[in-house]
Amino acid sequence: QSQLVESGGGLVQPGQSLRLSCAASGFTLDAYAIGWFRQVPGKDREAVSCITSRGTTTIPDFVRGRFTTSRDSDDITVYLQMNNLKPEDTATYYCAADAVLSCARIMELGASRPLYELDAWGRGTQVTVSA
Repeated sequence: QSQLVESGGGLVQPGQSLRLSCAASGFTLDAYAIGWFRQVPGKDREAVSCITSRGTTTIPDFVRGRFTTSRDSDDITVYLQMNNLKPEDTATYYCAADAVLSCARIMELGASRPLYELDAWGRGTQVTVSA
């Protein structure tokens, strides 16, 4: 079963940065669009970025200017760079990939449907922003 593994989470102070990684296990990501999502217990999951197979990115307004996403040339890893972190960024961050859907559709579905409905997904990494 295709799976993704997130890493790079941790505890940081407000204003600091983190880079999350999403690595494919058993396949390569070159043909996939990859979305990043976050969720706080009791709240809906929200999409924070997506990158197409060609490298085009979509960043929603509420994190634009602070979050970016990129693909590694190894075709196995995708990153979420988070700068100027705020306490409200505290959440579990997930990545999910799909070989057919557009980024718009991945972000929509990933925020409203179980991530296992996409081609591949991870178990998440915790990010805590606190002084």
